[in-house]
Amino acid sequence: MTDYSSYQSPFSWRYGSQEMRRIWSENQKRLLWRKIWVCLAEIQMQFGLVLPEQVEDIKRHADQVDIQRSIEIEAEIHHDLMAELRAFAERCPLGGGILHLGATSMDIEDNADVLRQREALQLLLSRVKELLLVFADRIEAEAETMVMAFTHIQPAEPTTLGYRLAMYAQDLLEDWQEIQSMLANLRGKGFKGAVGTGAAYGELLGNKNLAEFENRLSDKLALPFYSITTQTYPRRQDFELINVLAGIGASLYKFAFDLRLLQSPPIGEMSEPFGSRQVGSSAMPFKRNPINSEKIDSLARTLSGMPAMAWHNAAHSLLERTLDDSANRRSLIPEAFLICDEILLTTTRIVRGLRINREAIQRNLALYAPFAATERVMMEAAKAGADRQECHERLRTHALAAWQAVQLGQANPLVELIRADRFFSERIPVNVMEKLFEVTGYVGIAPQRAREFAQRIRQCVAGVN
Repeated sequence: MTDYSSYQSPFSWRYGSQEMRRIWSENQKRLLWRKIWVCLAEIQMQFGLVLPEQVEDIKRHADQVDIQRSIEIEAEIHHDLMAELRAFAERCPLGGGILHLGATSMDIEDNADVLRQREALQLLLSRVKELLLVFADRIEAEAETMVMAFTHIQPAEPTTLGYRLAMYAQDLLEDWQEIQSMLANLRGKGFKGAVGTGAAYGELLGNKNLAEFENRLSDKLALPFYSITTQTYPRRQDFELINVLAGIGASLYKFAFDLRLLQSPPIGEMSEPFGSRQVGSSAMPFKRNPINSEKIDSLARTLSGMPAMAWHNAAHSLLERTLDDSANRRSLIPEAFLICDEILLTTTRIVRGLRINREAIQRNLALYAPFAATERVMMEAAKAGADRQECHERLRTHALAAWQAVQLGQANPLVELIRADRFFSERIPVNVMEKLFEVTGYVGIAPQRAREFAQRIRQCVAGVN
């Protein structure tokens, strides 16, 4: 039970799922340590180093984790893995004496860490898959929904909502592929002892048997090993891992930040779900703050700084090993995963319950879409023999006047201003002019590409858990 009288990390209860917290729990870590000790003993038994009854003894007690007893021992010896080892050995009258034979701490810890990383990546992969499929449904549903696009946070030309959503999903699909690549290349340290030479195991087995010894352990743990290590696996792998997680953060940060802009009343086209009993502000009861999108951006901002720490851990691991990565890795890696878990779950809820204000979309199109037609008018006038530079200047003048009217809360007068200009009316027939200002179809390939991308999502993630 959570002790609320003492400091608790927000990741202990507020952010991330119970499934992800279980993976990074103290109990799960110690269970994996014990699993690795048992695997080590089983393979050593195959080489005649330990007896079957000793292995059976430690297997019987492998799940009897007693963290309180380990903490008591650690208070005396100041070594967490050795404390767990002694607590384990105390329960094993036959096999306790053969535990950790030939090993160094990082033979156990590093392999356990990578096993946890792999399980956590598999969980994130399922989260990303779910979100991608939710995006695919939304993209298809809104493939034809025309909205104003913005560049420099200013109205530009029309696009479609489905196409905009496909932009976010495209980034996320690349994140999904990066997770798969990371999973395929993730490697443990293996069993190579204090400086990576395997000398202690060589004393027990003979150097000629070390390759076979490690191969059997790799198969037993279903974990590939680096062929060359120091006391640890290369911390560059952590840097690559955290970069993958930070990439997810970047993709979801952009989606959430854009949604915050679009939810602001001056645009007002989309908003995150808001519960019927949800409170937006303690002081202003009318507020509907985008707190979930803001949470995504806040957590992703934390995640964005984590690759720098992982870089320093990799670059500053001097010679065969220094311990200055150890303390920060205890929180760095678990919290990076917990952040990703939380922001993926939150984004999925937002996209699934996304509220679309179609009246606001139409209002913004009526205000701003006529400006997008100026380029078409300029091209049509130029085809009729008009000077392109004069076209541009006249259209600029009319557009500035129209902008001023819009800013005063008036209807956009741009169409009337251009129609009243004889420079254009003498060169462009009325019926052609009307078609130029009809922007309904002025979204190019957006609907088609949006639908194609939704289909691509389904093809890519089909059958992947």
